[in-house]
Amino acid sequence: MVSKNVQDLMDKMTIQEKIGQLIQLSADFFQGDNVAITGPLKEAHLGEAALYSAGSVLGISGAQTVRKVQKNYLKHSRLGIPLLFMADVVHGYKTIFPIPLALGASFDPQVMKTASATAAKESAAGGVHVTFAPMVDLVRDPRWGRVMESTGEDPYLNSVMAKAAVTGFQGTLPLDQNHIAACVKHFAAYGAPEAGREYNTVDISEWRFREQYLPAYAAAIEAQALLVMTSFNTLFGVPATVNQHLMRDILRDELQFHGVLISDWDAIGEIIHHGVAGDLQHAADLALKAGVDIDMMSFAYAKYLAKAASLDPQIEQLINESAQRILILKEQLGLFTDPYRGLSTERETEATLTTENLDAAQAAAEQSMVLLKNSHHTLPLNTATAISLVGPVADTGDILGSWSWQGDPDQTETIADALAKQFSNFTVMPGTQYHHVQFSKLNDAVNASRQQETIVAVLGLPASESGEATSMTDITLPAEQLTLLRGLAQLNKPLVTIVITGRPLDLTEVDALSDAVLLAWFPGSRGGAAIANVLSGRVDPSGRLPMTFPRNIGQVPIYYNAYNTGRPISGTPADDENKYLSKYIDAANSPLYPFGFGLSYGDFTITDWTLSQHNVTPDQPLTIQATIHNSADHAGTTVVQLYTHQQVGETVQPVKQLQAFKKVSLGADQTQTITLTVPYDQLSTIHSDLHRSTDQGDYTVMLGFDSTCTASQPFTVAHQ
Repeated sequence: MVSKNVQDLMDKMTIQEKIGQLIQLSADFFQGDNVAITGPLKEAHLGEAALYSAGSVLGISGAQTVRKVQKNYLKHSRLGIPLLFMADVVHGYKTIFPIPLALGASFDPQVMKTASATAAKESAAGGVHVTFAPMVDLVRDPRWGRVMESTGEDPYLNSVMAKAAVTGFQGTLPLDQNHIAACVKHFAAYGAPEAGREYNTVDISEWRFREQYLPAYAAAIEAQALLVMTSFNTLFGVPATVNQHLMRDILRDELQFHGVLISDWDAIGEIIHHGVAGDLQHAADLALKAGVDIDMMSFAYAKYLAKAASLDPQIEQLINESAQRILILKEQLGLFTDPYRGLSTERETEATLTTENLDAAQAAAEQSMVLLKNSHHTLPLNTATAISLVGPVADTGDILGSWSWQGDPDQTETIADALAKQFSNFTVMPGTQYHHVQFSKLNDAVNASRQQETIVAVLGLPASESGEATSMTDITLPAEQLTLLRGLAQLNKPLVTIVITGRPLDLTEVDALSDAVLLAWFPGSRGGAAIANVLSGRVDPSGRLPMTFPRNIGQVPIYYNAYNTGRPISGTPADDENKYLSKYIDAANSPLYPFGFGLSYGDFTITDWTLSQHNVTPDQPLTIQATIHNSADHAGTTVVQLYTHQQVGETVQPVKQLQAFKKVSLGADQTQTITLTVPYDQLSTIHSDLHRSTDQGDYTVMLGFDSTCTASQPFTVAHQ
């Protein structure tokens, strides 16, 4: 239902003003009180009229700046239609939370919701109306740097986290001034580039796309995300940004998305490089017909739509539809009532970097860290232990991660400073960097560690080596860091390795050399304090892997829910005697660390689990009761994970598929009974006709603490 206000504006707007709503410009177009036709405007061959009819801007924030730009814009806007301010608020605004991949590792949607809600409150106070988040692309290739923005390789986990993120950013519609509009990205399948190379071709079947990649987008749209962003890649042979089947048939008609569709940066212009458009005018025509409402920084709409509309009534109608959707979004944000959304420097100061926000970021970091190894109960450490702290990330604020443009590494507490608050006897050893370290300095760091009882090596990658345009062919730690670790291991002292990263790495040698390995990801503003709490045992490391970690890069892409082949391995010694199986001759098929894996300071077992019934119908879900026991003398947290496998289907089935999970915290020698439920519809799969339905027949349910779990029971599915 279109409001009277929006309809009145549509009736008054000229075609050029409507086209203006479809144009997004970057921050550098809006510098100064009175914009001269120089700089970006001149380079883009745009006039002042185009600037003051543009519907949105990206990359401007700060209460004072936004008020200034909005006020100046409204002075020049004939109808007083406010400007939309959009930005990448991916895992925090000024308070930086762990990267989204780490939030996925929390296996707790409430952690994601809190992170998103906190980011929304801070950024809204800074003048942001729309965030280009969440990214819900399913990812399986750690060579691709943007895996850090996803929540991992699993459709179900991604879907749960997508809903939580959208709800956190937007709150309950209609939007209030403490929330912002979420823009789900990148539609679609951007996370599956060939060879893990950024912006590369995506070539997957529509069957596989619907089966594994589409669910998270659908979940975000079901959660009422107000915007969707197109992806750079091709899909089904057509660039996504101009793919009518993808954008019209699937997104608009099938998923019933009625919000605003925005291109990624210059994605419309890139259609020419794809070889699908002959020039920018052709690209603009294709994008509009595919349903793209906002052109981000290609200038195609600004330059060519007015002429096209004068020649083709269909183009004019599509312009009307897009402009109306954008005006509706502005109305949903309350911009027609208050174009400043209550902005003030006082509100901005009160909302950002509060103790509450920083505590939430620390809690998220603590729940996201994954303990990958803990031989001989090396961790937790006694706070009186004499510790040698070494490594390139030990004493730096570079722990925020990519897409933290409002965060300040120089003001971020380092891991060394955080440890100093809890450990009474430790030293920070100088002389190591990420890359290109002199051998003498490595040797100094090793020698200096001889005097201490335990060594904590903080290794990893800088934030600049994850995120967009950071594809890698080598996912081991830098050679200099491994040289350092080898030297430290030769001291025969307990060696704890903390890994700071935005992607899965080949940690095979790190695992072999270390007594304990803690995966801290990029943990955010309070990451140092979170690491200190985990090392001291104040907090149990409760994160679980949202992506599989390979033994070596030759296994990539590797993921737990692969499809069975006609010649599968059995996992028994008989595999060694049969060459003609789906396996490698120089490495195991299994990963170094599987999906869902993570250790605890507790010692958990499932002492008993039962199905409430062995027959599942539309009215009777799969329901499991399980008793969990912690036999350790230390409290801990685990994640109970439920997987299913369909024995026979019309199409091939994954060897197992995550269907439910629950985080359980227990004190020493405590027991708890939990219930997990899987609805009938959730057992559905995509059939050869590309429709989703649930098959009758025999299934297996598996329960455990990671994706390698084998404890199983049978059940059947019937339509009634």
